[in-house]
Amino acid sequence: MDKASSGWINGFIGVVIFAGSLPATRVAVLDMEPVFLTCARALIAGLLGLLLLRAFRQPRPDRADLPSLALVVLGVVIGYPLLTAFALQHVSTVHSIVFVGLLPLSTAIFGVIRGGERPRPVFWLFSVLGSLFVAGYALTQDADGSLIGDLLMLAAVVICGLGYAEGARLSHRLGGWQVISWALVLSLPVMLPITLASLPASLAGVGAPAWVGLAYVSIFSMLVGFLFWYRGLAQGGIAAVGQLQLLQPFFGLGLAALLLGETVTGAMMVVTLGVVACVAGAKRFAR
Repeated sequence: MDKASSGWINGFIGVVIFAGSLPATRVAVLDMEPVFLTCARALIAGLLGLLLLRAFRQPRPDRADLPSLALVVLGVVIGYPLLTAFALQHVSTVHSIVFVGLLPLSTAIFGVIRGGERPRPVFWLFSVLGSLFVAGYALTQDADGSLIGDLLMLAAVVICGLGYAEGARLSHRLGGWQVISWALVLSLPVMLPITLASLPASLAGVGAPAWVGLAYVSIFSMLVGFLFWYRGLAQGGIAAVGQLQLLQPFFGLGLAALLLGETVTGAMMVVTLGVVACVAGAKRFAR
């Protein structure tokens, strides 16, 4: 298997894992404050990342890599989780799909700015068209909006795109799982005290679904998903593989249908096919 194909497969696995992030966060913030949820998930994932680094005896990153790792921390360890947690107190999970649909475009733009990639002009056509497919579908499904929630989600998409692109760029030197692990470890001195300071007043008031949500976003969204995602972006290209995120909202709706018994509509299937076509077009013209 060639490197590019491997990148698309790894990226696809990462997107499937990330698909459960917003639903799990939505469940968790019903019983947990966003600051506690954000710091606790990073703390748990950081401790697991530290164990991985020690188990495989990974060398410490060079000092020159620290600014890039700091951007990864800002983008995907703190920024995106915190902003989405606050946003989901104002908008529904379905409404947030509008903004997740813009994440591939954000990632591609930062791939050009930070990664030096130069996709063909036709690539941008497919990228924008795919984003419009997702956003248009979401807007027709849910009118539960909030200006505060929308602005928080927009900020989350921008800062997450930066974190994705920067992490992928650094993965060429450190490796995919090493990047997210070191970023999480670097955040531990901040996350530990904030987690302890923001503990819920009564843990008895936190229901089982919230703990399950915390476990998912800590282990899968914050660590396991990135093991595949950063490797995929590094192998297949930030802008190209990043377009797989266009499928993430539909995977999330599919999980909702499978686990919660929600209905999968014909419109969802039609739009999904349109998005798949855009991803295929973006893949072809990415380089």
